[in-house]
Amino acid sequence: MIRKEELTLTKEWDKTFPKSEKVDHSKVTFVNRYGITLAADMYIPKNAEGKLPAIAVSGPFGAVKEQCSGLYAQTMAERGFVTVAFDPSFTGESGGNVRYMASPDINTEDFMAAVDFLSLCDRVDPDRIGIIGICGWGGMALNTAALDTRIKATVASTMYDMTRVNAKGYFDSADSEEARYQAKAAMCAQRLEDLKNGEYKLGGGVVDPLPEDAPFFVKDYYDYYKTERGYHARSLNSNGGWNVIGCESFINQPILQYSNEIRSAVLIIHGEKAHSCYFSRDAYANMIKDSKYADNKELMIIPGAVHTDLYDGGSKNAIPFDKLESFFVQYLQ
Repeated sequence: MIRKEELTLTKEWDKTFPKSEKVDHSKVTFVNRYGITLAADMYIPKNAEGKLPAIAVSGPFGAVKEQCSGLYAQTMAERGFVTVAFDPSFTGESGGNVRYMASPDINTEDFMAAVDFLSLCDRVDPDRIGIIGICGWGGMALNTAALDTRIKATVASTMYDMTRVNAKGYFDSADSEEARYQAKAAMCAQRLEDLKNGEYKLGGGVVDPLPEDAPFFVKDYYDYYKTERGYHARSLNSNGGWNVIGCESFINQPILQYSNEIRSAVLIIHGEKAHSCYFSRDAYANMIKDSKYADNKELMIIPGAVHTDLYDGGSKNAIPFDKLESFFVQYLQ
């Protein structure tokens, strides 16, 4: 029998964005196939009738649904979609009694569980379901689209391929057998230290205080996660970060192996000046290479935008919500 964990969910509005009067909001839960109960915010257009198209949203990697995934979800609900923004397993308000762990498999399953939930919701047309993944969850969204044939349309926004960055480092600067060996050896040693200490050591979130010589992408993250713009008390990136060994299995599990077999529609969006733009450019190229299903795939580069501009719009109103709406309207007909 499938049982839900008892979760304690916040009742007050504690988002990093204002509440919309155009949608109805509620807290919901659903269970993934590992028995982990996930917490989500559900947004439904006010006065909508009949069964509607739906979108599941998550990300960034280390964020919570009260940050930009909720903003995406609420905004898309204003535009006529039933949406859920969920916390992944082991994070935020979701279940999983070992906190701050990540798994390519379990986190892909989190998206599929959200599709399960929407498919069985009486307000949703189960034949019109899409997903949005932001940052590290953009890569997870593509992985899910390659696996879940119920998904009709996928958006990956300012995406990271978390398996690539864990195996090769930023900008592939540690792409060698020796570098990977040293990283694996350090995490294996940390496993034993954690067991001796009786707790998992945190790797630290976004650095604070910010060093004057910090790389631009670190300053970019600080400007979101460590300021009023995006700080949230439950966000890993705003606080202590993932466990040191939290992403260990990402090193040898590429998540985009079969992305060129995705038959459904995919829109990849990235900022032109984002440090991470190479993830999206390469993911798109690999997705359409030798693919029989390239006609419904698109890469959209936002001029002048940096990585976190696509979290909340930044100062440029950079999130192309009109494009997202037209994309989902077209492919969730």
